[in-house]
Amino acid sequence: MNKPENNNNTPPPQIPFRMHPRVFAALGADLVTNDVVALIELVKNSYDAFAKEIWIRFCRDEQGGAYIEIEDSGVGMNRYTIENIWCVVATPFKLNNPTIKLDEKERRVSGEKGLGRLSAARLGSSLLMLTKSIDEPCWQVKVNWGEISDADSLNSCYVSISEEVSPFKKTGTLIKIFGLNSDWDEGMIDDLKDNLARLISPFIKVDDFDIYVQSEFDKTDNPAKITSPKFLSNPKYRLKGSFKNNSLSCKYFYSPMRIDKPRSVELKLVWDLIFRSLSDIERQKLKQDKTTCGNFDFEIRAWDIDSDGIEEIAENFRIKKSSIRNYIRAHKGISVYRDGILVLPKSDNARDWLGLDLRRVSKIGTRLSTSQIVGHVSITKEQNPKINDTSDRERLASTKEVKELETILKAAVGLLENERDSDRVKKEIEKPLENLFEELSADDLLAEVLSIAEDGAPASDALPILKAFNESLDHVRKTIQDRFVYYSRMATVGTIAQMLVHEIRNRTTIFGLFLKQINQKFRPFPREIEENYQAADMALNSLEQLAETFAPLASRSFRRRKRDSNLKERIDACLSLQKKEIDRLKIRTKNIKNAEIHVAVDPGELDAILLNLIINAVYWLPQSKPEGRVLEFRVYPIAGGERIRLCVDDSGPGIRKEDVKKVLWPGVTRKPGGIGMGLTVAAELVAEYDGRLSVKHPGNLGGASFIFDLPLKQRG
Repeated sequence: MNKPENNNNTPPPQIPFRMHPRVFAALGADLVTNDVVALIELVKNSYDAFAKEIWIRFCRDEQGGAYIEIEDSGVGMNRYTIENIWCVVATPFKLNNPTIKLDEKERRVSGEKGLGRLSAARLGSSLLMLTKSIDEPCWQVKVNWGEISDADSLNSCYVSISEEVSPFKKTGTLIKIFGLNSDWDEGMIDDLKDNLARLISPFIKVDDFDIYVQSEFDKTDNPAKITSPKFLSNPKYRLKGSFKNNSLSCKYFYSPMRIDKPRSVELKLVWDLIFRSLSDIERQKLKQDKTTCGNFDFEIRAWDIDSDGIEEIAENFRIKKSSIRNYIRAHKGISVYRDGILVLPKSDNARDWLGLDLRRVSKIGTRLSTSQIVGHVSITKEQNPKINDTSDRERLASTKEVKELETILKAAVGLLENERDSDRVKKEIEKPLENLFEELSADDLLAEVLSIAEDGAPASDALPILKAFNESLDHVRKTIQDRFVYYSRMATVGTIAQMLVHEIRNRTTIFGLFLKQINQKFRPFPREIEENYQAADMALNSLEQLAETFAPLASRSFRRRKRDSNLKERIDACLSLQKKEIDRLKIRTKNIKNAEIHVAVDPGELDAILLNLIINAVYWLPQSKPEGRVLEFRVYPIAGGERIRLCVDDSGPGIRKEDVKKVLWPGVTRKPGGIGMGLTVAAELVAEYDGRLSVKHPGNLGGASFIFDLPLKQRG
């Protein structure tokens, strides 16, 4: 390339910034991930134009060529808007004008980046647009994206505009896209319909925005209105609430479709509890005292999608079983709506943006997968100005506020999972096993059949009795199966603990040596490396603490009991390990006064019992007012002085009555992110010493009260 002549032989003081016309095609292809998302972006433009109805038509011309029409009943555009807004890529117009008014109604626009029209460049090679505003004639605009891309500079790029006869009753816009880049088959159009059903939040009533889709695959000539199936509005499990003033407040609803009774319960989690459920590395990215993200509302709906769950839905809503999973899949995951319009996710690849499926494998017990839930998060531009999607519409921009939002939503999902687990556990599990086997007796059946025979009644009269007995047998069979699963879980706790402790300790030993060598050879560290070193060290300590939690169960094959423990000293030692949190939360602790009580329990195992109960109390006490936070230990002799009974009381929110029998089971937890094993470990260790850990409801201090007995050290 020849250099431009310069008579002064000096370079110019300024160089103009230029952009090649290929930018239109490049941005359209790169910023819009697929054609379904591109078409949705054009529909959002119609929404921003205050359209009440939108028609999407997949058409063919006389030669059989495919093209797409998007027509709306919005306010349309005048010549000035076309020239100074529509033809200006990345215009800040919507950013500077976040709402649009029509008559006495107002809508907050969904776009702000000024890139939505580039979706048309993604969909096809050329565009024809007719648009009519209230105060001007109908304008026809033609764009050939291929010709624009082939041009040498933007200075030679134009769109053609002319007046045209209006096809609209009043106002509106009609876009025709030719030279389609995709073959829109039936499956792709169905995918579009499913995603359009999510565009407007399915949990709020919108009566002034309807979308219709029409294609050659339709069985009728009438366009199909985009709607959601009825059962999506009637979930079996629902959590609805809001996050305001650093507190998550919500209500859980259980709506069984068969014989169980419905249930609802109010739930609350303060930010401090959510924060303390995070890993050390996650905590470093956030502040403990308060959040910076704004208030938001949410609702999460969930279903059982096993064979029984699908059959329940099919029977109750008279819908084909084969369609149910597809409907849930179409709406699956948790979607974020800003001012009523979908922000995230736009494509299937981003449905699990919270990482729920990966999280699901990390807990003993049942977690919900993305394919089982349909969630809605409602944010506003006013309350949440720093929560924004990226230009490709596939994720939220990485900010502290977004991280807080994700953390809070995961905690909400945890609450839903805990309540769902509670409702899914069969009530028969709570019955004594010996009472269950009594139901297998045939004595009553035989007596009734003999009575019928003595009366000379026909054999058919015995059929209802046999049928009822058969149902009873089936009921008992299912119950025994559930009980077996529960006891199997309990029996494998020791095996799991052995594997866990072995694997963790093998790895932490190596990691510990590595950190020690790094520390010896390279300290002092630069600030950034120091932060990462501290994070690694804390993560290593967390792993070692986890191993210590399970260690007592990993070696249950032999009885320790060679060492005894001073009860008061062990309680003081365990409280000292939590001193930082106890002091921060202003918790008053009351230990036992008798320093001469010695129990025949190994100190390591006694500490494991006490620590699990103390950690549980310290975790929940922030739900109470600071001035009323108390953790108390009380002891008294039983069994003729051979054993003692220890009570651990706190003034926290307590344990709900329906959870009293379940709280010690494996996998049962109310902590977001918890694995539900702490109290199970404590109960198992108490049982090793022929004792029993139980829960008192209501607690002695109004919160939780755990009671257990241990053997005293025998004198002589």
